[in-house]
Amino acid sequence: MNLNQELLLSLPPQMAQQLKNCHGDIAQRCYATSDPPAAQLGSGGGTAHILHQAWLHSGCESFADWMEERGRIVIHGGGESRRLPAYATVGKLFIPIPTLRWAKGQRLGQTLLDVNEPFLQAAFQNAADNARVMIASGDVLLRSTRLLDPLPRADVVLLGMWANPEIAKNFGVMFVDKSQPSRLKTFLQKPDPDEIRDRSRDSAFLIDIGVWLLSSRAVNCLMTQCGWDSDRSMFETNDQPNPCDLYGHWALRLGEQPQAIDKTISQLTVAVAPISHGEFYHFGKTVDVIDSMYDLQTIVRDQTELGVVPSLAQPRQFIQDAEFGVPLRRQENESLWVENSYIPSTWTLSRRHMLTGVPPNDWCLRLGEGCCLDFVPIGHDEFAIRVYGFHDSFRGSVSDPQTRWLEHPLGDWFTARGLNLAQAGIASDTDLQEAELFPVLSRKELSGEFVQWMIDRSPGDDTSAHRTLWRNRRRMSARQLAHSASLERLYAQRSKLREAILPIMAAHGNRSVFYNLDLSAAAETYASSDALIPPAWDAEESVILAVHNRMFRSEVLRQRGDDGWRQEEASCFGLLERSLVQPYEHQRVLPEFRLAEDQIVWARSPARVDLAGGWTDTPPYCMEIGGSVVNVAVDMNGQPPVQVFARRCESPTITIRSIDLGKSETLTCYEDIGSYRGLGSGFSVAKAALALAGFYPKFNGDAFKSLQQQLERFGGGVDVSMLAAIPKGSGMGTSSILAGTVLGALSELCHLGWDVHEIAARVSAVEQMLGSGGGWQDQFGGLLHGAKLIQTKPGVLQQAAVRWLPSDFFNSPEFTSRTLLYYTGITRVAHDVLSEIVRGMFLNDPNRLSVLKSIGDNSLSCFDAAQRSDMDSFAKSIRRSWELNQQLDQGTNPPEVAELVNRMEPHVSALKLAGAGGGGFLYLIAKTTRDAVKLRRDLESQPPNARARFVDMSVSTTGLRVTRS
Repeated sequence: MNLNQELLLSLPPQMAQQLKNCHGDIAQRCYATSDPPAAQLGSGGGTAHILHQAWLHSGCESFADWMEERGRIVIHGGGESRRLPAYATVGKLFIPIPTLRWAKGQRLGQTLLDVNEPFLQAAFQNAADNARVMIASGDVLLRSTRLLDPLPRADVVLLGMWANPEIAKNFGVMFVDKSQPSRLKTFLQKPDPDEIRDRSRDSAFLIDIGVWLLSSRAVNCLMTQCGWDSDRSMFETNDQPNPCDLYGHWALRLGEQPQAIDKTISQLTVAVAPISHGEFYHFGKTVDVIDSMYDLQTIVRDQTELGVVPSLAQPRQFIQDAEFGVPLRRQENESLWVENSYIPSTWTLSRRHMLTGVPPNDWCLRLGEGCCLDFVPIGHDEFAIRVYGFHDSFRGSVSDPQTRWLEHPLGDWFTARGLNLAQAGIASDTDLQEAELFPVLSRKELSGEFVQWMIDRSPGDDTSAHRTLWRNRRRMSARQLAHSASLERLYAQRSKLREAILPIMAAHGNRSVFYNLDLSAAAETYASSDALIPPAWDAEESVILAVHNRMFRSEVLRQRGDDGWRQEEASCFGLLERSLVQPYEHQRVLPEFRLAEDQIVWARSPARVDLAGGWTDTPPYCMEIGGSVVNVAVDMNGQPPVQVFARRCESPTITIRSIDLGKSETLTCYEDIGSYRGLGSGFSVAKAALALAGFYPKFNGDAFKSLQQQLERFGGGVDVSMLAAIPKGSGMGTSSILAGTVLGALSELCHLGWDVHEIAARVSAVEQMLGSGGGWQDQFGGLLHGAKLIQTKPGVLQQAAVRWLPSDFFNSPEFTSRTLLYYTGITRVAHDVLSEIVRGMFLNDPNRLSVLKSIGDNSLSCFDAAQRSDMDSFAKSIRRSWELNQQLDQGTNPPEVAELVNRMEPHVSALKLAGAGGGGFLYLIAKTTRDAVKLRRDLESQPPNARARFVDMSVSTTGLRVTRS
């Protein structure tokens, strides 16, 4: 996410005051306020108000300077919520959203704001550089199934989605030019479907999704219309903005054929940005919450993609943070929402219920269809009992027969209980939102009988005590409840329920969404309880679930200060290692020598440059999501830089030589070969490769008593010489490519018959055997020739599908004259950062998962740009790779590298380090051929250190080559 975007929230008064206590993590990174009391400012006036208040809070002297500092996202979530009473107190932004069965990294208790913010941040990142303020609605959830396209440049940019007339009639509708959808003709607010159809003969149409981007010019226009005096830096009327509605006023004055003319607004340029692959979910009404959640839960219908959590059986029933004992049936209990509540088995439910805030009870309640209950905590020990109907809108005069409460005429409720408005002290012209209908009772006074009396359509004759209690007790209106609720008590009950539910979810993690959660956040909640740590799982049922289970156990222990967390973490990595290595232990390999006695095997491989998608190939992410990487195999200075020579020798030993290190080691027993564990010896890679090639009991089925006996059977010893003409820590995938090259040489020497895909798969096992982990892109990138997109599907055994990119693009004069490979002279081994990032994958860290998804999406953009030979788009994808890698790991661009990057920036369209970052080789795309020449000349005359240098590169047309003498 772009940290330069500040979040500004317009909330109900109670939540604005108590945000820090209720959502401390959000409060730390945003500014929140509410509209002035009794003010109806509208979306425009509300935007002006929160911008003014945030500026005052910042302490910046000038409003204009403050506006230019950074982008700001204004989300309006402070309405009265008449059609969704259950969340009027906290605001629709903080509706608790159940974890989605197909998603990873979500949190128990996540809110609509949590799941909507990523789209808004991504959209702002794609905005033109003149965008300063994004305005968004707080009662919608927006998603895009693909990377967003860059947004057009204009003073006002309106985001829209395509819809049919029946859907569009409920929203603002933008009629646009069919050939140029960014051109707005006319904006209409909730037009009739027939009018939409008539206009669609000449225009295409989209719905306004409530997301607008404003330039500084547009913000100044809005502030002025709201009464802003820029000279005095204040509003003219009591320093409070005038009401203004963006969607009902401004929007109608935009476009080539506006509904009304305004000289000020008409001076602004306007553009529409269609979100072609967008999804829009409304949370404005009670029914919307359930319908939208059902649609969200069932987005993924392919059950094979959902692991242990099926989705097609998902009913319209949502229960979260609740102790629930009622047996449910799909049809009889359709459209059910239970949250922050205790619902014992003594309740009888029907259809269309929203039950929120219900305290512990042993009541025997019968809820009729459409009955909703909301218990609002008031003060230290009281509750207001809010009863309402599923489709109630809380609008209209209480004396109007058309005004509905509990889905029936309000007067019917009074008549059935022998009451009237006068007895209740409610004036006949009172709006339903302001009618004091909801009694406030102490915890001891609450009873199931009284609640039943309130919700029954015909409560019976013997109800005088309940009638008296209702009439004599303090009652509050829906509007008063929004200002009077005890949020501390509301959130305390929710937290208590969540803490009680979490161990139950963990115990049934193989049948629930538990191991899809953000396990770090879940462990924090779990660790604060006295619940026993969940039992350790093995990999018999599911490797993926087992590694998540072990890392969750580790994190709980770590949060509790128990030193045993390190052992649990090690067992997690051990499970992953065994899942990748054990299949080869079960495939008996017996090396045989069938060459001529004097023949030498020569294997050589190029290096690889990671262009986009790196990290998505790393387990366990690739096992759960699938990987997607674009890389290119390159020869360096005209030669494949990784080379291995192998031959049989007379001595019954195995000798390994490193030409570049000037070292050698002789192995005389299996114990010598089995000492491959750990990095740093210089020969670990070769030892692990020899083991996998059958020169170790685990992989040859214990066919021999000793290495000497095996070598006698082989006809002699083995001599392996290695050359890696690449500096250590280069980021070019050297160790993995070396492993693959050794395996390729041994396959030829020992008559194993492995093709390049089999070799690359075994390299993943080598990496695990060494304890270094790592993904599959290094070996596939170097062992397979050329530039290519490599993708895998979810699964423990990764099967790579390869699509090659056109060589003409990478060999074109424009490309070769502008691309450079520069060794920084700075080294960094990625092992430690790899462990930390993989740990985040095990724990479903939502930030890392979000970045990884963007990295994978960017690989497709890179592939597409290269397919089209679009140099500018290709450079943008490389730059995006660099930005995303830095988001994933802050150590990617340390000060020494940053200094060098800053020196290069004026001359390059894009650059990125070739591997995990922190050092090694830089891949550069100069702005022009002249820039490339100048950059080379400057850095050669004044290198940053004695080791830094340019290296000539060319795309390898062969990949791994293995030949005999």
